[in-house]
Amino acid sequence: MIKHSERQPELALHRQVVGAGDYYFDVIKAGQVFRILDLEGNQAADTLFYNAADPSEHYSFTDTIREQGNLYLTAGSVLRSNEGRPMLEMLADTCGRHDTLGGACASESNTVRYDLEKRCMHSCRDNWMLAIAEHPEFGLGKTDITHNINFFMNVPVTAAGGLTFEDGISAAGKYVELKALMDVIVLISNCPQLNNPCNGYNPTPIEVMTWEK
Repeated sequence: MIKHSERQPELALHRQVVGAGDYYFDVIKAGQVFRILDLEGNQAADTLFYNAADPSEHYSFTDTIREQGNLYLTAGSVLRSNEGRPMLEMLADTCGRHDTLGGACASESNTVRYDLEKRCMHSCRDNWMLAIAEHPEFGLGKTDITHNINFFMNVPVTAAGGLTFEDGISAAGKYVELKALMDVIVLISNCPQLNNPCNGYNPTPIEVMTWEK
């Protein structure tokens, strides 16, 4: 569902441009609102969410899909944890569909899907691992990498129940805006994938903004 926001970027508490293939790692406090902005269009943002007070509680696509009765995420979706609790609510969305089934690229999946020579290409899992290594203060380890959301990514489900990675439906300036319902750790990999159309074969920057409410 397309829904616009009235929040103005110049009034944001914090703004950060995340370069192509880079990561974002921070805590969003309960009640705060943050926006992920697709600056140039057709760029996937692979995102993990954790309860900041207890990172063993994390975003769960199974609980979220079950409760909303819809495979895709958009304005009005409530993102739930593996304990079934609401973590975030999607307040605004100018893209209209976000994937939570396709998972994240990794050296292993690049090898299986594309070619052995693709194994060493940069991936979202590499991004998350680097972020965790560089920021031990968040208390996360590699076993904490779990269900993620692919904001702006188009992954239709086929009639046979399979998944396909299709051209994105986002464009420059489109965004998604979420309200934290608890203190949450946000870890975003601005996807570096070059082997499928999730980034238009050309990864580009995104911007993250935060408001008090």
